[in-house]
Amino acid sequence: MQTAHAIVDYLRQRRAALVDFTAQLVRAESPSRHPEAQAAPMQLLWQALTDVGYEVRHEAGRQSGGYLLAQPGHGRFPLAVPDDGANPDGAARQLLIGHCDTVWPLGTLKTMPLQIEADVMRGPGVYDMKGGLAQMVFALRALRALSLAPTVVPLVLINSDEEIGSTESRAIIEAAAQTAARAFVLEPALGPDGKLKTARKGVGRFQVVVKGRAAHAGLDPEKGISAVLALSHVVQQLFALNDFERGVSVNVGLIEGGVQANVIAPESRATVDVRAPTLADAERLSAAIHGLTPPLPGVTLAISGQFGRPPLERTPGNQALWRTAQALGVRIGLTLEQGMAGGGSDGNLTSRHAPTLDGLGPVGDGAHAAHEFVYIDKLVERSALLALLLLEPAPAREWSLAAASAART
Repeated sequence: MQTAHAIVDYLRQRRAALVDFTAQLVRAESPSRHPEAQAAPMQLLWQALTDVGYEVRHEAGRQSGGYLLAQPGHGRFPLAVPDDGANPDGAARQLLIGHCDTVWPLGTLKTMPLQIEADVMRGPGVYDMKGGLAQMVFALRALRALSLAPTVVPLVLINSDEEIGSTESRAIIEAAAQTAARAFVLEPALGPDGKLKTARKGVGRFQVVVKGRAAHAGLDPEKGISAVLALSHVVQQLFALNDFERGVSVNVGLIEGGVQANVIAPESRATVDVRAPTLADAERLSAAIHGLTPPLPGVTLAISGQFGRPPLERTPGNQALWRTAQALGVRIGLTLEQGMAGGGSDGNLTSRHAPTLDGLGPVGDGAHAAHEFVYIDKLVERSALLALLLLEPAPAREWSLAAASAART
């Protein structure tokens, strides 16, 4: 309890500095599809991590702003994963993961300015998830200032393409997770009551291309085969896969097709978003979509896509980590609850390899919305919670590997 109180006191005394650092990150606008914009927040984070004694490395991306890796000491980046999953240096490792990209275009600050009023901070990206990055930095700062060295070596990974699927950073995320005893994801908490995210739906994206036969809609319509009509049947089949009570959602969100009004459409296509709460659901839905058959004679279907992020499920390892966080919260006066999020995160990827706890970031509301905000006092509390989690001993490697195996099967 003494350690917990010391951490809380330290962070409360530095509330203004935490607010200032969060504000700097928010002002450094960094939309995912502008790789050059990632340099500003990454420079702030590089300096902050260097200041707490971390060696920092930046890997450039091909179409993204790349990612940062940081770890205490010098030259310790054993990220080539051996077959047995052990770390080459033999040290237990814990992964802290976040992203510095946002959904907000450059210039958003002009119409959605950073605002600080009493206990509330508003601004683009403050909730998702620059407040979480600030919490990460200040948790590490508290441990260094109080000479509290985790026995499990922290490895920080900050990517810049999470909002667009982590396409480039996925390999390093999974490689790092395979060397970790556990993973902490600094995504925002679930809703204004601040639930930790112990489950997330898997996210799939599919495309259905329908090909028919063109004909003049007035002269000889009977010679045509409408790809638009065929797609309308396919859409109904897709919507029939929904099971909202189970948490399964299949949404045809984009439809294209046809040439012009007086031509029987020779081609059409649909883009489909699919969410599934379990790996079994994801596999079943993927098979059902890829198994769709042409609804009309003379029509062909071409179906592509997959689940880019598997579900984050409540595996034994993940639930053990949640119970640890719940108990540590009591020490600093937090009553924590758990919940499921419909959206995916990089926690969906880490959970396949190591026990994962998501939603450790800011408490607030408005992810991807104009009212985005965080509660400042909660930034302090959640920074303290993260610091305490980092001080926890590592779970037995056998337990960690068993939990990861359960998540993958």
